Amino acid sequence: MISLSLAEIASIVGGQQHDIPDPELQVTGPVVKDSREVRPGSLFVAFAGERADGHDFAQRAVGDGAAAVLAARPVGVPAIVVDDVIAALGALARAVVERLGTNVVALTGSAGKTSTKDLIAQLLERNGPTVWPDGNLNNEIGLPLTALRADDGTRHLVLEMGARGVGHIRYLAALTPPKIGVVLNVGTAHIGEFGGREQIALAKGELVEALPAAADGGVAVLNADDPYVRAMAHRTKARTVLFGEAPEADVRAENVRLTGLGQPAFTLHTPSGCSDVTMRLYGEHHVSNALAAAAVAHESGMSVDEIATALSEAGTLSRWRMEVTERADGVTVVNDAYNANPESMRAALRALVAMGTAGKATGGRTWAVLGEMAELGEDALAEHDAVGRLVVRLNVSKLVAVGGREAAWLQMGAYNEGSWGEESVHVSDTRAAVDLLRSELRPGDVVLVKASRSVGLERVAAALLDGEGVQGAESGSAAR
Repeated sequence: MISLSLAEIASIVGGQQHDIPDPELQVTGPVVKDSREVRPGSLFVAFAGERADGHDFAQRAVGDGAAAVLAARPVGVPAIVVDDVIAALGALARAVVERLGTNVVALTGSAGKTSTKDLIAQLLERNGPTVWPDGNLNNEIGLPLTALRADDGTRHLVLEMGARGVGHIRYLAALTPPKIGVVLNVGTAHIGEFGGREQIALAKGELVEALPAAADGGVAVLNADDPYVRAMAHRTKARTVLFGEAPEADVRAENVRLTGLGQPAFTLHTPSGCSDVTMRLYGEHHVSNALAAAAVAHESGMSVDEIATALSEAGTLSRWRMEVTERADGVTVVNDAYNANPESMRAALRALVAMGTAGKATGGRTWAVLGEMAELGEDALAEHDAVGRLVVRLNVSKLVAVGGREAAWLQMGAYNEGSWGEESVHVSDTRAAVDLLRSELRPGDVVLVKASRSVGLERVAAALLDGEGVQGAESGSAAR
């Protein structure tokens, strides 16, 4: 972050200085909420969480070099004390971003936010120093912490914005006002919390409402293939740029296909020309993500050839998102266990089928190891049933549904679609899934592991790759 004195920070956040011998001492290091990440000159932010209270680590943080602590109460070491630590962190982020004047790119959507953020970051980094979040730091804590990593040399700041209700994105956009706003899609993720896709669209569209007018450089990058997103053009004063496969999209893909390994290839069209792209990522769903990233890069001054080259070389930066690993015995494990919703589940299954095609010459089979898609509300039964049916329609060789009621719905959907015998299996937990897979996998098989984060299916992928047991999983048996 840019260098600020403790007195300046106290003024920005409206805090009181406690036990600070030198108010002009500069904060020159990173702003962190984990005392283990403290570096000389850091500002340590003390949050009182459910499992631990950061105030208990304040002395350790200062002892390790932190200039001071941002806290809700005095902690016996140099501290700036505020009524609301989260609000104070946000105020500090806004002040720093306003002083820097960097190009702020913000994106939101029901699915694909983190993968697209990673693509945008890898493209813009070729255009100048770029800061972006690790993983999906997209809430009222993670977003300002990311923004505070920017400094005087930062040209682009890429931010992911999540929401669990109307008003959340409006709040985040006020902390770090974007110049370019990207809306990827309006799907069914968290539909149980929002109450319907219309409410999700209302919340996601808050991003384009926060953009500056076109005359002031505001750009809304919208998915031309999603009617809910496309309609957001009427909610912004910014200039609108459409991406997608629709003929009228400003940035579009033509001749979309998958390679023998399941990697997307297409011809990228932009207002300044076209160029061919063959991605290293897996699954056709990455085409839409790539077009969104290309639109941002084009608006940031990159040429079409630069964009195509960067997209062709971009990889996965965040864990457990279509991570593809081939074992020594020829079994391929696709770890996409970070999260799941109906849209991302369908995309991952299609990617699995495409990848499995390459292994069929050696007798390889496709395995879908799936668990609950959380927060679907009253649509949960229908959506899990539909995914189970899709597994059969796509001719996935084996379904292993892991968990309780929702997993049973997955397996029942497959059964009702015609998956009988041992083509679909319901197991109680991750250990049972690992035991089953270890006994039946053979060279050439491709295994997709996917569920909502709360299910913990990443343990299945880890066990298949490291040869060890599933830590923390209970024993269980398969119900066929």
